[in-house]
Amino acid sequence: MAINVEEALNLVYKLALPLGTEIAPIENSVHRVLSETITASHSLPSFDNSAMDGYAVRALDAGKILTQSCVIFAGDGSEIRMVEDQCIRIMTGAKIPQGCEAIVPIEDVVVNGDQVTFPSSIKPSQHIRLKGEDIQAGMTLLEEGTMLHAHHISLLASQGITHVKLYRRPRVALFSSGNELKMHYETLGSNQLYNTNTPTFAARAEELGCDVIFTGTAEDTLESVQAHIQRALNADLIITSGGVSVGDADFTKEAFNSLGFEGAFESVDIKPGKPTTFGRIGNTVVLNLPGNPLAAALCFELFGQSAILSLSGRSDKYISTLSTHMAESFTMKKGRRSLIPGWFDGSSFTPSQKFGPGMVLPLSLANAYMMVDASVEGFEKGDVVKIIPTRWCMSSAAQNSLVTL
Repeated sequence: MAINVEEALNLVYKLALPLGTEIAPIENSVHRVLSETITASHSLPSFDNSAMDGYAVRALDAGKILTQSCVIFAGDGSEIRMVEDQCIRIMTGAKIPQGCEAIVPIEDVVVNGDQVTFPSSIKPSQHIRLKGEDIQAGMTLLEEGTMLHAHHISLLASQGITHVKLYRRPRVALFSSGNELKMHYETLGSNQLYNTNTPTFAARAEELGCDVIFTGTAEDTLESVQAHIQRALNADLIITSGGVSVGDADFTKEAFNSLGFEGAFESVDIKPGKPTTFGRIGNTVVLNLPGNPLAAALCFELFGQSAILSLSGRSDKYISTLSTHMAESFTMKKGRRSLIPGWFDGSSFTPSQKFGPGMVLPLSLANAYMMVDASVEGFEKGDVVKIIPTRWCMSSAAQNSLVTL
């Protein structure tokens, strides 16, 4: 019996657990997931410093003419104290001298030799970056499960951190089977088709930060399919398509079952994609997607991406949605929860004009899809809908409804 999407996704999250860890330099950590919580070892700035090139003064020196006593450059280590009726020339980033209450930018003063005339108003603490105003020692900077981006690397470098502990990248194994299918680099025979699913899975898995293993094409024999499965069992996730739904006349389902496959579900109440199957062999989780290209690609976005985000150790492992408006009216047949590809232009969503489970063109022209409730027969222009992007990852630390009602 087919289970609903929410039940299926919960089983994916339950079986696809975070992987082991490794240590890597921060320069090699972009788009990797932290397996530790990072706290600040020191405050930033670590001392009060000047935010401008200008003059260090006291607030009561407003409107006065003062003598410049010296110059402080960024990096100077000497301790300097303010002297009455004198000012100090200071550069951006230089340590604030003792007794200084404000920095006056150079463009706001009049300089005549070593005599400096100040404006009539000086605000206390102006243009002074205070110790710890950015980061306080001991504060949490990054939580375990954070996907690292370039500006996280800035944060780590500011603390002198050279290496971090990361979750290992998921290893995804792919293979194809069926005498009617040929890889895109092979020559087609009569009544044969190019296998578009395996290259699609490989490309999307790489985009999502996985290491991909392609074991080749299995022959239509039980022994050949078993051999390909066994070669793939060193991976964390095996993804195949077609061949294990009820009534399929090939050896894929038999081969998986003979090697100890434990099924979590083998049918999902969704269109397209009902024959999606998920389970595991030992510590390797297995996702078998529909054989039709569009159905396979859409269900990869839903179930494959969820498995990868969960295996990656991300705290925001739950697929999320954007709310937008329909660009035009759209009618559809109700009765089963449906996946509708289309284009999001930043302000509205346009469903694909023509799409079927066996097509490849519609998803290449789409950048998102919506999951529509079984009761819906269509939408009017301007209706609010939820969409799920396919060209970037939209995820959340909380599990929310993905369905447009």
